[in-house]
Amino acid sequence: MKFVWLVFKNLTRNRRRSVLTILSIAVSLFIFCALASVPLVARRILADSASSVRIACHNKAGLAYPMPQSYKHRIAGIPHVVAVISQNWFGGIYDEVTDQFPNLAADPEDIEVMWPDWGLSREAVDQFKGLRTACLVGPSTMKEFHWQIGQQIMLRGTIYPFNLTLNIVGVLGGKAPPNFMLFRRDYLEELAGETGYVDNYWVRVDEAASVPKTMAALDQEFANSPAETLSESEASFLGNFIDNYRIFFQLAEMLGLVVIVTIGLVAANTAAMSIRERRTEIAVMRAIGFQSGTILFMILSESLLVALIGGVLGCGAAFLTFKFFSIGAVAAGPLANVRVSPQIVAETMILAALIGIVSAFVPAYSATRRNIVEALRMVA
Repeated sequence: MKFVWLVFKNLTRNRRRSVLTILSIAVSLFIFCALASVPLVARRILADSASSVRIACHNKAGLAYPMPQSYKHRIAGIPHVVAVISQNWFGGIYDEVTDQFPNLAADPEDIEVMWPDWGLSREAVDQFKGLRTACLVGPSTMKEFHWQIGQQIMLRGTIYPFNLTLNIVGVLGGKAPPNFMLFRRDYLEELAGETGYVDNYWVRVDEAASVPKTMAALDQEFANSPAETLSESEASFLGNFIDNYRIFFQLAEMLGLVVIVTIGLVAANTAAMSIRERRTEIAVMRAIGFQSGTILFMILSESLLVALIGGVLGCGAAFLTFKFFSIGAVAAGPLANVRVSPQIVAETMILAALIGIVSAFVPAYSATRRNIVEALRMVA
């Protein structure tokens, strides 16, 4: 601790270099922190849904192809099925074309049974079932448009040739997608003129062990029909959407690695330049009694402190960026609410420490082991 003041003194010797080094590390670690956060959220979504007892049943030809509404009663009669909810995609916009978010119509019955992990209050569920124009909105969408519970809003149709007037009765919570809106399917059917078609069926079974055999039973039930089905577990269903971003995830991980290697080389070059300028000073310190290990420790402490300050600034910038400017809120679906997790912060700070220590170790070790007489003859 008695050499702490000397470490800080050396850091402020060339303030411009120290500040620029800190900022370059901060920017690089900000990029790494941001890039690493997105794939982690995707993996967490899949992990959370891995043990789900929900099944997505859609047309085998693809999500764009509907299924008859009459399938619901047949699905409900299959063993182990606890609840069935029909769902249709509306695809409306709030005001401008850019004001898009996932908005879907679902049957109001059994909504609390199908999604008990969505944090729906009893009051919100009752109002959703009792009011034909009711809707439930995710917290990100509520915040983005500054909506309030009880407010009446209008969605402009893009797929359907009409607009919807909706009343917000509750906010989705828990593990619900933060940017979703859910409204009543019977209201959509009323305005559309009883189309009788469903885009997707959500099926809840009694236990996780029943999921595979129930999926097989569902597809067998509608085999050789005009609208054959493909049933998937919730994790698989969400994984199909996340697969659309897989190339981006891989690119993000590669870029993160490139950024770390680049800043490591930059930091090593900066440390080498700084230590080369202080070779004579280091030799004098050794001549007056400073141990080589002590000098090495002080130099590494300087580099470590610079890197850690840069790491804190980078993590802080990434956290604030994701907090106040939610990325992908329009089209990212379940990935819209990316946040910097404690795990990413810890990994980033460990990388910062490694950059600080590794970049300075070789030139510092070489300088502290150099012949004192030769070093004193050299002019820094």
